[in-house]
Amino acid sequence: MHARKVAEACASSGIHKGLNPIVTQWSQFIVFALVIFGAVWTDVAGGLFDAVKAFMVTTMKWYYLALVAGFLFFVVWLMFSRYGNIRLGKDDDRPEFGYFSWFAMLFSAGMGIGLVFWSIAEPMYHFQSNPFMADAMAETPRAAGIAMRLTFFHWGLHPWAIYVVVALSLAYFSYRKGLPLTIRSTLYPLIGERIYGPLGHAADILAVFGTIFGVATSLGLGVQQMATGLYVLTGWEAFVDIAPDGSQSPNVAAMLALIAVISAAATLSVVSGLGRGVKILSELNLWLSIAIMAFLFLFGPTVYLLNTLLQSTGDYIANVIPLSLWSDAQQDTDWQGNWTAFYWGWWIAWAPFVGMFIARISRGRTIREFTLGVLLVPTFLAFIWLVLFGGTALHIELFENGGITEAVSADITSALYVTLAKLDPGLMGKIAGAVATLLIATYFITSSDSGTLVVNTILSMGDPEPPVVHRVIWGLKEGLVAAVLLLAGGLSALQTAAITAALPFSVIMLFMAWGLVRALRAEPLPSFAGPGHRVSGSLAGDPEHRDRLDPRGPR
Repeated sequence: MHARKVAEACASSGIHKGLNPIVTQWSQFIVFALVIFGAVWTDVAGGLFDAVKAFMVTTMKWYYLALVAGFLFFVVWLMFSRYGNIRLGKDDDRPEFGYFSWFAMLFSAGMGIGLVFWSIAEPMYHFQSNPFMADAMAETPRAAGIAMRLTFFHWGLHPWAIYVVVALSLAYFSYRKGLPLTIRSTLYPLIGERIYGPLGHAADILAVFGTIFGVATSLGLGVQQMATGLYVLTGWEAFVDIAPDGSQSPNVAAMLALIAVISAAATLSVVSGLGRGVKILSELNLWLSIAIMAFLFLFGPTVYLLNTLLQSTGDYIANVIPLSLWSDAQQDTDWQGNWTAFYWGWWIAWAPFVGMFIARISRGRTIREFTLGVLLVPTFLAFIWLVLFGGTALHIELFENGGITEAVSADITSALYVTLAKLDPGLMGKIAGAVATLLIATYFITSSDSGTLVVNTILSMGDPEPPVVHRVIWGLKEGLVAAVLLLAGGLSALQTAAITAALPFSVIMLFMAWGLVRALRAEPLPSFAGPGHRVSGSLAGDPEHRDRLDPRGPR
């Protein structure tokens, strides 16, 4: 029945062949309207972005904080609930990918460029100033501990809890209930067959909007750091603009050229499919990440890093609940809005893209295995990454000749390369810088090709192998959006796009969680009656029992 509905909703011929024409046309209209607005009325767009960002991080701050804290508590409850043994698929399904490939793709899609961009810059910002310490404490060993705590908080369990809510809902309703792999399917317990009507279209359009602008935000961050890295490696001044006082910033023309080149590479990758290009690049990402982390561990302050990892992890565990609910109600400074609220909005904007990608690679796993794997393993990998990069920078600042805070203040994109150069100014430092730049490029490609695949899966009503021509078109569109956002206001515009796209989709996520609980409550739970338990014929034929198995509940 669902296959027939999907076939009826997708065009059988014409320019939108294989896609849902309503969702496609409206998604194109919204994306192009915003792109044209930003390209033609750049100054007006920049002012509007600033106003929207100010509204989001002040008026809506409490909403983002409460919502994401709730998602984390919800996911932990699911992990330990009686539903943990339910498989995402048929009872005899088994995972398509091994753990190494699965974790590699999880980490690459879920963090990627953002973690490379902020892993040094964010701890250094908090090291200089944050609401949890007095000004006199700035740039002291205690300030370093607080800086790592706050950085762990922003890159820890919360983003992955957001991804779990979306990914688990998609995987459950698609692989276990036979619904199409698209956002609308998660609303089936609440609205039934109306998912194939206007309400379902609206949910998918919001997901496309969030995905395009969430990915564009990361691409914009990535090209800024790539331009700086290429300047450091080559010395070509075409990659940066150098001011009279000697300060530098990434050159706009160079960033636009990088977006064009890497978007083309990402398009080629997504055309090759999930099992080839995307998987290979994700594994390459992980190996490159391991290589640069090994360099930092071996050539950096090894004992200090090990101590910092242990201490910061304990500090994070002790403070994660208070931090989750802290809203700065008494002082109401801009810090919470500019950092935590922005991050939560960014993760929510990424959630349709990352959630569907995670669902696509997680068929056959149990709910408990899924939540443990998605919530804990990438979080711990992120902690190791943050300690190796941020901890090394803090050690240089505290116990060596410093200079990292000045680099962050002058040009945030240079922090990574300045740290690597100070760690080893010789050949190994240059090699590490080259590996870091290559890593940014591969993360760039992985984020873009995964996002393109997800957008086309949504537009094609859940087709895991959407039409190639549309993968090419939407891959180039993502690059175009990132370029326009950079022109319209740089980092501020990118941040605003992320948290604005997150607001409407966050409402969809609330309905997802509600629908998932309703469907899980209707599941037969064999674990209560032993491994071999099956519903008996008489019970299976009972109307009341059938209603309880229906994810929409009794009728």
